[in-house]
Amino acid sequence: QVQLVESGGGLVQPGGSLRLSCAASGSIGSLNNMGWYRQAPGKGRELVATQTSGGTSNYADSVKDRFTISRDNAKTTVYLQMNSLKPEDTAVYYCYVQKFNAVSFNVYWGQGTQVTVSS
Repeated sequence: QVQLVESGGGLVQPGGSLRLSCAASGSIGSLNNMGWYRQAPGKGRELVATQTSGGTSNYADSVKDRFTISRDNAKTTVYLQMNSLKPEDTAVYYCYVQKFNAVSFNVYWGQGTQVTVSS
């Protein structure tokens, strides 16, 4: 049983910053990926950033120079530091955990948090 609770979204001006947090409860295992998807109005879900339990991070090209993904020391909370925000970053952001075992994996999702970038 894994639950993810997101926070940190809001309204920000272009060029501003926000930090999203996603806290996992329950066991996510020692081998996992955590990251963020987003869904903008009228668009499909896209992967924003992901980080393995080993610390390897990957980013969408559109955010690579502006966003940073990180975890706490326990590796149970994932953050997304968003700098130099643009109107096109406006979306609902969803965190996820991909939990691996020896055979397969399960994916768990946060409830989503709205990020609006507008002047």
